[in-house]
Formats: sequence, C-alpha cells, structure tokens
Amino acid sequence: MSHLLNGRELTKSYGTEPLFSGLSLGIAAGERLAIMGANGAGKSTLLKILAGVETPDQGEVVTRKGIRVVYVPQTRVFAPQESVLSVVRQGAESLPNFESTLYPLLGMAGFEDPEIPALDLSGGWQKRLMLVWGLAQQPDILLLDEPTNHLDIQGTLWLEDLLGAATFTWVVISHDRMFIERTATKTAELGNAYEGGMVTVDGGYRTFLEHKKQYIQSRTQYREALKNKVARETAWLQKSPKARTTKSRARVDGALRLAEELDEVKQSLRTTEIQVDFTASGRKTKRLVTLKSVSFSFDDQPIVRDLDLLLTPKLRLGLLGDNGSGKSTVLSLLSGARTPQAGDVRFAPDLQCVVCDQHREQLDMNWTLKQALSETGDSVIYRDRSTHVASWAKRFGFHTEQLPVPLHMLSGGEQARLLIARLMLRPADVLLLDEPTNDLDLPTLEVLEESLLDFQGALVVVSHDRYLLERVCHRFVALDGSGGWAPYASYGQWERQLSSSRETKEKPQTTPTREKTQQRTKLSYNDQREWETIEARILEAEQQLALHRTVANDPAIASNGPQLEIAFANLKDAESRVERLYERWSELDSMQNP
Repeated sequence: MSHLLNGRELTKSYGTEPLFSGLSLGIAAGERLAIMGANGAGKSTLLKILAGVETPDQGEVVTRKGIRVVYVPQTRVFAPQESVLSVVRQGAESLPNFESTLYPLLGMAGFEDPEIPALDLSGGWQKRLMLVWGLAQQPDILLLDEPTNHLDIQGTLWLEDLLGAATFTWVVISHDRMFIERTATKTAELGNAYEGGMVTVDGGYRTFLEHKKQYIQSRTQYREALKNKVARETAWLQKSPKARTTKSRARVDGALRLAEELDEVKQSLRTTEIQVDFTASGRKTKRLVTLKSVSFSFDDQPIVRDLDLLLTPKLRLGLLGDNGSGKSTVLSLLSGARTPQAGDVRFAPDLQCVVCDQHREQLDMNWTLKQALSETGDSVIYRDRSTHVASWAKRFGFHTEQLPVPLHMLSGGEQARLLIARLMLRPADVLLLDEPTNDLDLPTLEVLEESLLDFQGALVVVSHDRYLLERVCHRFVALDGSGGWAPYASYGQWERQLSSSRETKEKPQTTPTREKTQQRTKLSYNDQREWETIEARILEAEQQLALHRTVANDPAIASNGPQLEIAFANLKDAESRVERLYERWSELDSMQNP
C-alpha cells in the first residue's frame, strides 16, 4: 500500500530516557488512525514529529510530494483582538478561493457571528474553532491532539459526524474510547510492551482490546518458553567443562544472547498498574439518600425543579447533561454541601459520603506527596490495617523519591491518581465522583472501572467518559440545563434522544443556554393515575432487576446450562421491563413539560 506519510525508525528522548526508539509508522490515503498510550509514552511528541513541529533524534519523516499536513494542537492561546473569523483565516490565506469556504465551515460548526472574540468563547467552542481552523487549510492529512478535550456531548457528537464523513486522512491522539470505537478504522498504542514500540490493529477500540489481550498472552507464553530454554543453557554452562573450550564458544554466546533477550521480554511485559479498590461501609440501610421534590436555582436561573432521587446500596447512577447543566450542583445536594431552596433531602444516620471533586480543591498544592497521603506520620490506615506511606504511594504508581515533591510539581495524571489514593482510605456508604477520569490514562481508567463495578455502596458519577458511563452505570438521570430532568435506562437511550434534537441550530456560548420554563399541560385522568404510581413501579422493577442480576452471576449455577439459560432469560426480561418503564416515564414527563 502506498503511504502518504512515513515515519521511519523514529527515536526521541528527553534526558536519558527514550520516549520511543526505532519506531516506524506509515499512513495511507483514507486511513482514520487513533493513537493511544499511557501518560508519558510520547503520543503528543510523535504527532508533532509527524507534523514537522519537532525533529526526531534519529530517523526521518517522509511525506509524499504535494501532500498538505495540518496539525491541530491540544490548546492554543488567543490574542485579545482575535475574532473567530481572523483565527480561521490564519493559515488558509494562501489557498485559492479560501474566503468562499470560510463562512460555510463556520456555519457548519455552529458559529453564527464570525466577529465574536475568540477569547470570549467557552473552552468547548474554542476547541471547535481550532478544528475549523484546521479544516479551512484543506488538509490531505489532519493531525489532531486530544480533539474531544473540553467538548461537551453535543460537540463530541458533532466531531464524530464530521470525522466520520471526512474525505481526507486523519490521525488523532485520544483517550476517548467511545470516540475511537465509532470513528477509527485503525487503532494503535504506544508502549514498551510491543516490539518496535507500537502495535497497530485494523478496527476500533473493542477490536484493539481483543488483539492486545491475545498479544500479551502470546508474549507471556514466549517468555515462559524462553525462560525454560535459558534455564537449560545456564545449567549446561555450569556443569559442562566443555563450555570453556573454543569449540563450545558459539553455544556460550548463544546462551548469553538468550539471557539478554529474556531480560528484554520481561521488561516489555512489566507494567506499572495501580491498584484501586474502594471500600464500602457494609451497612444494610436501604435508603441512603432521598431527594424529594428538590429544587435549586442560581440567580433565578433554575438548575433542577422537583427532582426525585433515591440512593440505595449497589446503585450505580450516571448524571448526564451538557456543560453547565447542573450535574455538579446535584452532586453537592446529594453530599449535603448545598441546601435545596425547595423540597426535602434526607440522609441515613451517620452516613459516610466520599466526594471526588473535579477541581481537586481538596488538595493543597503546597503539600508534599507524603503530606497529602498521610498528614501526621509515616503510615496510612486502610481497612483497619496500617501500611507504610511509601508502600501506599507505590500502589498508585509513585516512586519513593517522589514523596517529598510538592503537589504543584506533579502532572495532572499524578494528581488524579493521588486523589484516588486519598479517597480509598475512607470507607463509604455513598461515593460521589465528579469527572474522576480527568488526566487519567487508559490503563488507569480500566482499573478504576473494575473497582467501581465491585463497589457495594451507592455510586453517582459525572463524567465525559462515555465508555465508562456505559460500562459502569445501570441507571441515568439527564439534566436539560433549565430545571428539567428525566431518567434513562441506558446512556445510549439518552444519546439517541439527544441526536434527534440536534436539528435545532447550535450557537456558540460562554455560559449555558437556559430555556424558559413552560407551563405544564394537564394529563388525562388515566395518565395522571399512571404518573402518580410509575416511580414506585420503577423502583420495584429495579429491585427485581438487581435480584435477577445476582442470580445470573451466582457461581453455583455457572456450570448448569439449563439453569443458567433460564437465569439470563429472566435477567433480559427484567432489563427490558425497566427500560420500558423509563421510556413511559419520559413520555408522561414530556406531556407535563412540553
């Protein structure tokens, strides 16, 4: 296959440690390549090298003649005088008929006033602006570094549609697994676990996961075979006097090469994996937090009206909505940090509520890492057992040398891991997580998900990570930003409804748009009776669903085919009933709030 761009034997180091060495990558016409990797693996550096922004220490990048490569970085600082239009003009002025393409591009992206100062836009709309800037240069290859960062769900769906219909070739660095699954035709990962420093797979994220699993299994089997061979050769070297003769020198050299190869394979399979395991208090209380007809506003702008929520053990609830719709406010109502202006919030006695806030205000950036983990001594208490602070830090990927380092010198990913390390020390009845995935790399995300799935208390999550929400949560509540709310049985159900409403033209904004509250219409007599009982029916259906889920996961029936088939059939029926009830709830609510 003929490549538009080739990176050959690329090596790049910062200090003494190489980011990657001898890495080769070819990009063919029409490819849609997503590149993943742990924090610090060199993803952004690789993209800059492909764009010509940085030069490799060794190797070369060869681009086919006449190919225009456009690079859109993660962030950009705008000058005070720059308008939306002036930003998009930059870089495109040398192209023929460039002016005639700018306004259609801006309109397609939702910009109605091209003279708006770029600095006045929200982070999400600034990101859209940078994407339009890249498109205006008519790229043959578009290189995007974390394009979904700062985008709300509407912006992300817009970007997915845009890249899905693109006729140009593109490469993205991304940790958004659902975005990769939906848009990429090839998925790659940087990392020492792979020969050559990178592996590339045809397909999206799920296909890549399956291939990665098989690859690691294959390398592990090879390591064991190599280990046995090295053991045999080492025994021969130790026992055989002939090993010291010239005639046997070739075998000696071969044994030494095998030992070196074994060390390399072992090193490639060695990963730093954090260990996340949140502790539930184990209390038997059924009603942990109850919100009844709760309303809250900021400056007469309604955030929620008549919100009803019940948090129970093993509930995993995802809060959905655009940026600024009030998700963090609902978390603060659930934690007791805010008091509703109307309605009632009730907490179980002696409730233990653990909160992860997205702004990390719980962290004093002047603390050292050691102080943040253990303010008063050299140990922490986890599940009633004392653990040395150095061992606790190591569990989350930190080195002993980092203990005296101030928090402001840690990376965003390290601060995120530190926050998780602190939260785990507190047993919880209720776990409230506000954007817990910010700055986390994919390996850490996967470990976090497993821990949340095992948590036995009530869990409420706000996250832009749609893959995590879909995998972890089994119930959802969406906020519309103007006081309205609605329950959903799945993330996909909400997104489908959201997509159907995207025909309404979007406008760039610095603050969330608030829709005017409309008067409720009167339900029919039968609909009103159904409305009054449907929440109780939903609660009862969810309890039945939890029961069927427990039965289906019971190891006692795992080997009994007929019983297992019946259990999963019952589980499917229970899931369908819950989804039907939520859909009916949404219909009735829409009739009251058209």
